[in-house]
Amino acid sequence: MSDSNTTDFTNPSTFILLGIPGLEASHVWISIPFCTMYTIAILGNFAILFVVKREKSLHGPMYYFLCMLAVTDLVLSTSILPKMLAIFWFNSREINFSACLTQMYFIHCFSVMESGIFVAMALDRYVAICHPLRHSTILTNPLVAKIGLAVLLRGGMLVLPYPLLASQWPYCRTNIIPQPYCAHIAVVNLACDDTRISSYYGLFVLYSVMGLDGIFIAVSYIQILRAIFRLPTKDARLKTFGTCSSHLCSILAFYIPGLFISLMNRFGQNVPLHFHVLIANLYLLIPPMLNPIIYGVRTKQIRDRLLRLITH
Repeated sequence: MSDSNTTDFTNPSTFILLGIPGLEASHVWISIPFCTMYTIAILGNFAILFVVKREKSLHGPMYYFLCMLAVTDLVLSTSILPKMLAIFWFNSREINFSACLTQMYFIHCFSVMESGIFVAMALDRYVAICHPLRHSTILTNPLVAKIGLAVLLRGGMLVLPYPLLASQWPYCRTNIIPQPYCAHIAVVNLACDDTRISSYYGLFVLYSVMGLDGIFIAVSYIQILRAIFRLPTKDARLKTFGTCSSHLCSILAFYIPGLFISLMNRFGQNVPLHFHVLIANLYLLIPPMLNPIIYGVRTKQIRDRLLRLITH
């Protein structure tokens, strides 16, 4: 690598993405599962959108929120994988400064949006189980549209300071990012100024979003479980709880790796860097792949419609 990457400069025109440090020789092999996950995510989420659009019986709040989740997963995975595969296959490590900040914005914006959509889906399950007779009158199409707009605006506004602040810092250490994408903290760590405001704001977004969304989901499911346990028969309880199983699986696939990464970043100083990077990549790539599989397999209406379309 040239010396210009480590000499002093204040406004780098490009950053250098290293991919997965320490595993450069295995980049081609690592790309195979990553490319497979991306392909499954693209095909699965487009299949969800296609089935819901074609079947008028699926035009309801639960499936509208599922479509929002599918679009979010498509944008999130597409903002990461193409550049990552270019690094793995063609050693195309340079990324323009503006493109890096744009990628940073999309990654964090749509991660926040995904968390918000899970909250909206928890609200849908709460109303459907605790107030089944009023579900259609409470969650009307205009309200669903307003919830979707609120989720979009929250993600966009909360994450907007990330690139705005990052674009103001002077960069005089290096332009080498030891990751295959431009994460917020990885870019900010390259600045040679006091960047505590960016670090503190990043922590604020992380804990306020994950914390508040997690509390809302937990409260919703406490009320749901109370309503389920009041049902008279075991079969009724299992059937009702089964309507929440897909949502719960997706929540666990999204929040548990995020919590694990947060703990590892603070207490895993002895963990190798390449392990940190691999886990962070999987955290962003696994949910977009798993969500359509979970809902396609565990949601009977989607599974039946999809099988019918395939057989026809």
